[in-house]
Amino acid sequence: MNKHMRLVVSVLFIVIIVLAIAITRFYSGADRNSGGGGNAPAIEKKLDTDSSGNRIFQDASGLCGIIDTSDRVVVSPEWQELRFTEAADVCIASKLIRGKELFGCIDFDGNITIPFVYSSIERIRSAGCTLYFAHTSDKNLTVVYDKDFTPCFSRAWDSCKAESGSLILTSGSGTYSYSVTDKGMVFKHASIGGSALGSSYSLEVSSRLLLEKLSVSMLEQMTESVGHYLEYAYTGDSEALTAVKSAPSAVFLTIFPEEHAITTKKLTGISDIFVYSVRSDDKEPHFAVSVTADTALTYRNEANKTKRLRGSYKAVVEFAGGSAGELRAVSGRFIPDKPDYPVPVLDTKSGSQQTTSAPAAEGTTQKGNG
Repeated sequence: MNKHMRLVVSVLFIVIIVLAIAITRFYSGADRNSGGGGNAPAIEKKLDTDSSGNRIFQDASGLCGIIDTSDRVVVSPEWQELRFTEAADVCIASKLIRGKELFGCIDFDGNITIPFVYSSIERIRSAGCTLYFAHTSDKNLTVVYDKDFTPCFSRAWDSCKAESGSLILTSGSGTYSYSVTDKGMVFKHASIGGSALGSSYSLEVSSRLLLEKLSVSMLEQMTESVGHYLEYAYTGDSEALTAVKSAPSAVFLTIFPEEHAITTKKLTGISDIFVYSVRSDDKEPHFAVSVTADTALTYRNEANKTKRLRGSYKAVVEFAGGSAGELRAVSGRFIPDKPDYPVPVLDTKSGSQQTTSAPAAEGTTQKGNG
């Protein structure tokens, strides 16, 4: 066999192998899509088309499947509803489960990629970006997915709203705002409510530097811990601190612990609260929450007479840790450590001492990044 004939035979051999592979793939694909050799489902109606030419169709029973550009079935018609997404080979699907229509996602092989636990999944466009809001069927919560159906957050939300390039999320007593960009989301504002001994407060954070370091879970933990600390500070009940995640060496002081002349201490309101970063000697991030607490006191003066005093005093609760799992309270105290009592003055007519009703000095206000 000469060189020319050997070349012709080699080419023919390669062609035969390629044809054999192609035929094998065609029939194996046809067998898989036809449900093990049965008749292909009848296509009653063709619906939406994706960018690759795949089409959603309905069969005679009204169930949905997907066909490719050659009208071959790639997803069997077993779904109540199908919708194409921007994610490659992923569809939003719904199925009757225990008599209830639930939504999730499947790929073009029919594999479940998002579990069927949602009452609906809606597509949202914000600032040129695509998001999906998936509403749970059991607890009426919402999970936010990006265009590739990757969860944007590690939690579900009570409510979600997209407006003017922002995403507004609520959870419990907190409201959180994120800017939506083509590079992701930027945490831009947080507002978390809390209460202590009947006095409500709202921690507002809008510093970008702080919000780059603090997560929603960290802010929730700080806000709740402050409430428990204030309860302890005014009542002396150490049970209030059991709900505070704290370091073993943490020190918490009641309000004015060395002022034995004070007989009652009552929190009457919270007029200011903010969070800021603080320096520390260790390598961990440290944060402090400052609270201006309006306070009503009764005490006995030098003449052993009961007096009343109102003032605003600053409490500071310090935290250490760079994540929600690491964050713990390390201290809680009031500044200053005693109230500014009225100054006794001499009554020039009677020659006796009296006290003025000078208001108590407020604790020095330390502004941070919050």
